[in-house]
Amino acid sequence: MNAIEWRWKSDDGLGMQALEWVPAGARRALVVLVHGFDDHGARYAHVGEALSAAGFVLCSYDARGHGRSGGKRAWVARYEQLLDDLATFLDLAAARHPGLPRFLYGHSMGGNEVLNFLLRRRPKLAGAVVTSPWLELAVTPPGWKRAVARLAAALVGGLALPTGMESAAISRDPEVVKAYEADPYVRGRITPRLLVNVLDAGQWALAHAGELPVPLLLLHGDADRITSAGASRRFATAAGPLATFQSWHGGFHELHNEPEKAEVLKAITDWLGGKL
Repeated sequence: MNAIEWRWKSDDGLGMQALEWVPAGARRALVVLVHGFDDHGARYAHVGEALSAAGFVLCSYDARGHGRSGGKRAWVARYEQLLDDLATFLDLAAARHPGLPRFLYGHSMGGNEVLNFLLRRRPKLAGAVVTSPWLELAVTPPGWKRAVARLAAALVGGLALPTGMESAAISRDPEVVKAYEADPYVRGRITPRLLVNVLDAGQWALAHAGELPVPLLLLHGDADRITSAGASRRFATAAGPLATFQSWHGGFHELHNEPEKAEVLKAITDWLGGKL
């Protein structure tokens, strides 16, 4: 199924790219997906196809500074801009598909955004799915590196620097890694301002997990070398009975791109269906 592409504008006037996958038959619910850092919506085509085959409309957008959306690459002036973009897009997607129950789905940095959006904005939703959220990095940088990052965020916050991320850590499927490395929208750079904003937002979400307002499915691979599976487990424990945590044995960072992706996507669609 080909994605439907459309454009929209952020509150501060950026031109933004949107994609959606719509079921051929009855529509059960609307799912708005927020992708990860150095990522973009077109990488989720198979996710859109799986959800639409199960009766769910999936709408996604390229975050500011990512993919085909506008804005300085890998940069935000303040974290709340990411949440404002999500709020605007959620309303636009709901207007395109009125009357449907609404869910959010966030991966990695998008998972960080979704959790913060739930906790800070408290939207009216049927629930949310989060995979491999960037609450903490898998390996905590030493104190001096964190101090340098904060100084850089204050002095040269918009300077794009190499992430140093190991691309092979995203998936055990070598074809996924090869496509990722060849993707022209994957740049392998991050600005100190965005880095510090996301790190701080992850800590804030962990501190406020007990205030989770809607049902949550939280999935994380226990072999993730990019974001911390332990932090996800701590979040789910603190969130209490509204949160369902599922650890995927041997899973790398992009569970939706792992060899067992069909099982992962079935777990997601089954959970979504169970909340309707």
